[in-house]
Amino acid sequence: MGREHNGLEIKVHPVDPRPPPGATSQNCRLQQQNGPVGDLRPFRRWKPWLVPTFVVANIVMFIVVMFENNCPQNSGSCVGKLLGRFSFQPMKENPLLGPSSAALVKMGALEVEKVVHQHQIWRLFACIWLHAGVFHVLANMLSLVFIGIRLEQEFGFIRIGLLYVISGFGGSLLSSLFIQMSISVGASGALFGLLGGMLSELITNWTIYENKLAALLTLIFIIIINLAFGILPHVDNFAHIGGFISGFLLGFVFLIRPQFGWVNQKACPQGYIAPHVNSKHKPYQYVLWVVSLALLIAGFTAGLVTLLRGHNLNDNCSWCHYLSCVPTSLWSCKSQNVSCEFTQMGAKLNLTCLDSRKSNIYFDQDTSAAHLQHLCSQLCS
Repeated sequence: MGREHNGLEIKVHPVDPRPPPGATSQNCRLQQQNGPVGDLRPFRRWKPWLVPTFVVANIVMFIVVMFENNCPQNSGSCVGKLLGRFSFQPMKENPLLGPSSAALVKMGALEVEKVVHQHQIWRLFACIWLHAGVFHVLANMLSLVFIGIRLEQEFGFIRIGLLYVISGFGGSLLSSLFIQMSISVGASGALFGLLGGMLSELITNWTIYENKLAALLTLIFIIIINLAFGILPHVDNFAHIGGFISGFLLGFVFLIRPQFGWVNQKACPQGYIAPHVNSKHKPYQYVLWVVSLALLIAGFTAGLVTLLRGHNLNDNCSWCHYLSCVPTSLWSCKSQNVSCEFTQMGAKLNLTCLDSRKSNIYFDQDTSAAHLQHLCSQLCS
């Protein structure tokens, strides 16, 4: 999930780092009196349907937002006028080919002011189904296809669906605790949750993989590369980090596998012999399950309470902003302090930048502080 550039969110999306399915180091070769009869493959392979449904849902939601946006009626100039009501906002307002921030807010974008003062907690979930533009939705959906389908094949639609949605919520929650003056949309927090789940799945099921150290190092390297993009300006790395941490903890809860020996023992055909295993899971798997679930509940509870009380965690952490943007000689992370004055008559909003005296007319009834600040920054830039 990323923060706005000219008012709209750009989310860095992770690539698919899933290592090739590793062969088990504990493959159970069943024995009969006359010798070996072959390997038993005990883990079920699911037919993926939920992840493709999520992809379709995101695309449909983007079309619905564009219909609601209705650029020809609400803006002076549009991109792709032949599309009529579905044409895009001007490139200077939204370079991703998408709707206005007002349309996104109306359809459920994450705006901290509305969550805190109007208790619209549902926006923490709704924003992960919205996207800022064509490029944004295509990039995230391609990532979801490459990562999500393979996970759903291995673990099923229930566990991967819960992992995706809860991780998206975790990304939205951490983002809203640190960056509170801009709107947020996109599925990148949920996508980073899938990456986190893949890492914890490898750890908790460590004993059933071969070449596990190489797979672990490869996965960690790709996760670091993806998170590193979050230090660029206009990208909300807090949502990426929140989604990743949530997915990492959820992986220990949802993606735990039983020991091969226990599965083979239960599935062994009559007349064959499998090594006897007393416990379905190893002791360390139970410990990780309990600790991760406790941390998730405590973290989500503390985060929601802190958010609804209106706290900004940057006030308690002077260095945390570097997690989302690191200033260099090539770019600055400081937001420009701009001031505007506005007058409103019905749905007509006249905004004037006090620095440049440049003015513009918007057909918008949303006069919330965050929305006006976004329009002012866009006008004065």
